[in-house]
Amino acid sequence: MAEIVVLGAGLGGTLAAFELADQVRAEDRITLIGQGGTFQFTPSNPWVAVGWRGRADVEVPLERVMQRKKIRLLTGGAARVHPAENRVETTDGAKVPYDYLVIATGPDLAFDEIPGFGPQGHTVSICQTAHAEQARAAFETFCADPGPIVVGAVQGASCFGPAYEFAYILDTELRKRRLRDRVPMTFVTPESYIGHLGLDGVGDTKALMESEFRQRHIKWITNARVTSVEPDRITAEEVAPDGTVAATHVLATKFSMLLPAFRGIPALRGIAGLVNPRGFVLIDPYQRNPAFPNVFGVGVCVAIPPVGTSPVPVGVPKTGFMIESMVTATARNIGALLRGQPARSRATWNAVCLADFGDGGVAFVAQPQIPPRNVNWAAQGAWVHLAKVGFEKYFLRKVRSGVSEPFYERFLMNQINIAKLKEPVTDPPVEVAHG
Repeated sequence: MAEIVVLGAGLGGTLAAFELADQVRAEDRITLIGQGGTFQFTPSNPWVAVGWRGRADVEVPLERVMQRKKIRLLTGGAARVHPAENRVETTDGAKVPYDYLVIATGPDLAFDEIPGFGPQGHTVSICQTAHAEQARAAFETFCADPGPIVVGAVQGASCFGPAYEFAYILDTELRKRRLRDRVPMTFVTPESYIGHLGLDGVGDTKALMESEFRQRHIKWITNARVTSVEPDRITAEEVAPDGTVAATHVLATKFSMLLPAFRGIPALRGIAGLVNPRGFVLIDPYQRNPAFPNVFGVGVCVAIPPVGTSPVPVGVPKTGFMIESMVTATARNIGALLRGQPARSRATWNAVCLADFGDGGVAFVAQPQIPPRNVNWAAQGAWVHLAKVGFEKYFLRKVRSGVSEPFYERFLMNQINIAKLKEPVTDPPVEVAHG
């Protein structure tokens, strides 16, 4: 018997538990450790923040789903991972041993790195559904007495899509309320150009995003480094290519949402060989940690070098389909190792994304997500909003049913030639299963 522990009950961890259930042997046990027993569909948080969705619309209780899948669910969260001892210590004091560990925790949100930043300071957040609920309350207060808005991301951020979505969705909602003419809006980002997305663009996202900003009267500041956040203003330095400060902008604001930089969660930070200095999990091409080969990493928690250089630090996003490809490779590799076979599955890290604007949107396909690419495509239209609504309902149904990839999803992706796994290469050395 082998104990397989999945740490994190978000997108990556929940799907990993589902896929592992199809890979393990009858005698093996899967344990999912989450902070609470609820799955949150975080891509819908911008809608929650303007009242287009309620919290209950985008959450799924996991207890019954996991019982049906015969997966043990622990809801205390992790206090510390001890990879040299093959165990996870939870916040309620439990010591959970493992033969294989899948780390899918998502990030720690580094609001504390900038004075006055975050939901405990003077900006709202859409990173968590509880944050988005708070943002909605703040937005309703704002609409009673509107003024300037600042949206975007701070230095070191690696998730830019939701910032663009939120700016466009705010514009759409304010126009519906006949308030847009009273709301100057500025987009602040460390990206070297609008539409960079931490990926040096996808297709012509630069032109698409800039055009939308012009059409919607949204000003922007790129290469921006936010230095302070106060109740009524945000200060941002615009950094020149040589690293000097080209301009300092003091932006008046009555409602602000800036995405933070990410780092590894406290339970992982500082573990030599497991994580980098920022706390992100180090992995090889098979999603395994080189120092602890029975530990795998998937999703936002993994370390990925930035795409190129820029005057202000910009990270690489880990998008949904990219994470799903990591999950599939990890589950298959653990299944192989349990049977004394080599780990040979490698994720493609392809990206298929829908960025909703409330009344339209941009869709893009990047194969792989990290350039250079075999496919580099982006398009926009009203159909993207409808597709995002359909995808939300479809994904929540997947979680409720406990299925990672229904046959019709697999069929569709095969038809458009978007794969999760690369072709096997020369077999790595055979590794004997634990347990």
